[in-house]
Amino acid sequence: MIMSKILVTGGAGYIGSVLVPMLLQEGHEVTVVDNFYFNQSSLLECCMNEKFHVVRGDVRNRGLMAELIEGKDYIIPLAAIVGFPLCKADEVAARTTNLEAVKMIIELRKPGQRLIYPCTNSGYGVGEGDKYCTEDTPMRPISLYGVTKTEAERAVLEAGNSLTFRFATVFGASARMRIDLLVNDFVYRAIFDRTAVIFEGNFKRNYVHIRDAAGAFIHAVNHFEEMKGKPYNCGLSSANLSKIELCAKIKEHIPDFVYLEAPVGEDPDKRDYIVSNERLEATGWKAQYSLDDGIEELIKVYTVIKNKQYSNI
Repeated sequence: MIMSKILVTGGAGYIGSVLVPMLLQEGHEVTVVDNFYFNQSSLLECCMNEKFHVVRGDVRNRGLMAELIEGKDYIIPLAAIVGFPLCKADEVAARTTNLEAVKMIIELRKPGQRLIYPCTNSGYGVGEGDKYCTEDTPMRPISLYGVTKTEAERAVLEAGNSLTFRFATVFGASARMRIDLLVNDFVYRAIFDRTAVIFEGNFKRNYVHIRDAAGAFIHAVNHFEEMKGKPYNCGLSSANLSKIELCAKIKEHIPDFVYLEAPVGEDPDKRDYIVSNERLEATGWKAQYSLDDGIEELIKVYTVIKNKQYSNI
């Protein structure tokens, strides 16, 4: 295996905090640039590795990015304002980080530098009922988050020497933990609240464990030439589930979990689709972690983590 120099923007985030240690374990030299917006310390374990470099900075800083991109074999732009709520809270930051910073990377890189971009399959929006969304299915993003990620993906693919992943909803443990993601959130509620009120319970989506998502990047590095030029759905093919089906699965592990459906909200991204991951699986990648694996993992995680910031108990 050829060892590469890899730049990961937003490398201290939820996915990056799993991916970066995995890349280092593979023997690659990894540079992370992150603004550490959440004051996370998730990459401390990497600091003893001489092949790990970290920069505190803003990916929208052209001078900084020009310097960091120089000499890298791969660029993985994870830095983003993620999800509808954060994008709505700061629409300027969403556009400049999710879209314009990616376009700047495209402008700054040399022709031989390879780009692996993480998109989201929430860009499929409402989907097509019981018909599987493939990479040829039209992208119909609804929220600002979906729009910026989809536009950035288009720019990356048009630029060439690149590939993209359209990730399913990610779940599982990271040193920079996110409790707000759907599976992580529902398991948290099942453990601490024992109840959950579900809206749009029949809406379906696909899921993927965070270690499988990180593993997809490593797979792409190892198979870039045969994979380049295309988008790839990346998800657990056995987990195209509705919210109600997800709750039933969690209840198998936490029997006293009670859930019910009520019209108490709506998904701004209108995510209701099932996804085919056949294109990526045909390249040799396959999800290694099941939904059951993730739920069992999260039960342990929430033995360690409990959000008691505004609680007296």
